[in-house]
Amino acid sequence: MTAQVLSGKRVVDIATLAAGPWIACYLGEFGADVIKVEQPGIGDHQRRWGSKKDGEPIFWKSIARNKRSITLDLRKPRGAAVLRRLLATADVLVENFRPGTLERWGLAPESLRKVNPGLIIVRVTGFGQTGPYRERPGFGTLAEAMSGFSHMTGAADGPPTLPGLPLADGVAGLTGAFAVMLALYHRDAGGGEGQVIDISLYEPLLRLMEPSLLDWDQLHHNLTRTGNSIPHVAPRNAYVCADGQWVALSASAQSIFERLAQAIGRPELLDDVRFATNDVRVANTEALDEIIAGWMVEHTRPEVLSLMEEAEVALAPIYDLPSVYADPHFRARQSFVEVHDPVLGPMHLVDVAPKLSATPGRVRHTGPALGQHNAEVLAELGLTPEEVELVVAEGLS
Repeated sequence: MTAQVLSGKRVVDIATLAAGPWIACYLGEFGADVIKVEQPGIGDHQRRWGSKKDGEPIFWKSIARNKRSITLDLRKPRGAAVLRRLLATADVLVENFRPGTLERWGLAPESLRKVNPGLIIVRVTGFGQTGPYRERPGFGTLAEAMSGFSHMTGAADGPPTLPGLPLADGVAGLTGAFAVMLALYHRDAGGGEGQVIDISLYEPLLRLMEPSLLDWDQLHHNLTRTGNSIPHVAPRNAYVCADGQWVALSASAQSIFERLAQAIGRPELLDDVRFATNDVRVANTEALDEIIAGWMVEHTRPEVLSLMEEAEVALAPIYDLPSVYADPHFRARQSFVEVHDPVLGPMHLVDVAPKLSATPGRVRHTGPALGQHNAEVLAELGLTPEEVELVVAEGLS
């Protein structure tokens, strides 16, 4: 197997639910030894979140992939002492407790970095380590609401809409993995020490919201919901076809709109002053959408896809979940990987992205059982079997 770029790095993941564990997951895909530290008898709340099959949490199998699980009660001195011992061997710690929690447990970043000056500590919270909201409990839902995302999402005449997936956690997870790589580069290539990374759930979403935020900052335009269109591009929408199937269209470049007009048999649109440029199309979105929707509803989705592909128009089917798995392009690019789980058998997980030619990531195994690697990891730290038993038993008492 090709050597992985993070082989030899150790990541200790004491976070729960999505954002923090996703950070550790991404690092593990590229070779890091990720040790998942969980509360004895309870484990990461993610084990109880989402769908289950035969009592097994399905998403856990992916977000905890490539990780080893041990159990420590960090609220007790023995558990905290073992964690400090583990962190002396680590490169990265990922945590998502409320500000001040680690400090109460005697695990303040300052004390940890005295033991291991190279340690990179990632702190994920709803609102960050500073500011008046720092003590508030924070989940992705709150970030999606307060970033302006939900204000902008939904039908124009409908309510604000929250995403049906953990968007804020996902974006924070990617941001956190990027931040860890910057910190590792600073430490390993730049001769620096470790550092603390402060990630809130709402700030990465603010970057995605910036086009709309700047409209307010510079023009005092308080944009609101526009359904499937967006304020600066037309046409861009979802359209239903004659067979009841849906497609998504984006003609953000002038050349694409020109090809679209030809493809739907309406070349005169190119000479219509309402549609001559993107700026005027945005001002006349409703009229343009009516024309396009009228053409779409007269053709089945296979017909639409064939015509638009031939015309090189940016259009795609809106897939349901079975269609995602069945798509031939996704299969050709191996966007899913089959991994054997010891309980559930074969699972088709989303494969590692991005795809690196020299140091690719890979899924080595699915998420482990709670405490599966207690004896293995604690023995690596020099604990005797009797000490391992004491550590585990203390957490359950």
